[in-house]
Amino acid sequence: MTYELRTYTANPGKLDALMARFRDNTIDVFTEHNMRSLGYWTPVGTDDVLVYLLQHEGDPKANWAAFAADPRWIDAKAASEVDGALTASIESVLLSPTDLYPIADAKRR
Repeated sequence: MTYELRTYTANPGKLDALMARFRDNTIDVFTEHNMRSLGYWTPVGTDDVLVYLLQHEGDPKANWAAFAADPRWIDAKAASEVDGALTASIESVLLSPTDLYPIADAKRR
């Protein structure tokens, strides 16, 4: 199992639209491409950052390729960005679990 910590910096004034896209489309498409959402956060004291954690079943690279080619994602992204891109930057860190602490089995969305 591989985990992925992703940090999105939204363009000014676009965080709500970015979160709506996740809520309305992205999370469901993730699930169908072997990416399980474990949590979403906004850091205290910031106005434009969204951080989330995914659990990948299988190869993360293959999961992302399938996700990116999914017509539902392509349509949702295009519709949400009619007035410009929602993100200024995206950072990703792949993580492997350790035996230091048991990982809770979060419910599948």
